Amino acid sequence: MSGNRELLEATLAGAASEDRAALIAYLPGGFPTVDGGIAAVKAAVAGGADVIEVGLPHSDPVLDGPVIQTADDIALRGGVKIADIMRTVREAHEATGAPILVMTYWNPIDRYGVERFTAELADAGGAGCILPDLPVQESGLWREHAEKHGLATVFVVAPSSKDARLATITAAGSGFVYASSLMGVTGTRESVGEQAQDLVRRTRATTDLPVCVGIGVSTAEHARQVAGFADGVIVGSAFVKRMLDAPDEAAGLAAVRALAGELAEGVRKR
Repeated sequence: MSGNRELLEATLAGAASEDRAALIAYLPGGFPTVDGGIAAVKAAVAGGADVIEVGLPHSDPVLDGPVIQTADDIALRGGVKIADIMRTVREAHEATGAPILVMTYWNPIDRYGVERFTAELADAGGAGCILPDLPVQESGLWREHAEKHGLATVFVVAPSSKDARLATITAAGSGFVYASSLMGVTGTRESVGEQAQDLVRRTRATTDLPVCVGIGVSTAEHARQVAGFADGVIVGSAFVKRMLDAPDEAAGLAAVRALAGELAEGVRKR
């Protein structure tokens, strides 16, 4: 079975045809439990998310802020494995029809085996992977297998990336480009700045791929701002924080759905 890169591309193109940005929700796999994580994905899509990123919890999430680190710790203490992430992708995709990517650091894939990981992700109906710490120049093996299995390879660009570097990164990627709006770790910020707008402009000059902005978006107003200049708005910590703050799982799921609804409205008002 081949992956769902084409579904991802069609979903992003569909949002563009409606003259709006796509809403991309990040949720850690296995948090608060494997079943709870699958339910959270369903809640986000029901609220209005177009695309889902399922995070593969990692013991040293260097790019993730304290909120996602807390969720990752809970998932890892619960014993989450790559097989659980594949199950999350499969069940969530079958239930929602939405394109679902896995966001992961390189080390777990390297240990698991690239061929095995890509084959299983495609078989689960996954659309691709976001690989924040895999250097493009070392990505040949991954891209070969991802291409074979119909998976998108999403690379992350940062404000520090020079124009020539941006061109190298975007030429190697597929699906979309993840523009990290702020240097450093993820987490909600009070405002999502001009730096992000400049990064999107410079990235677009190198590629026809959609450019989606993440890191720092937490409110409908942020989403509206980012939707004014980006093809997609990526939200993670805000969803996780709602779940962490909820008194129980049912309340957490309701909060995820409600936030997705607010953000979905935000991306339509640009």
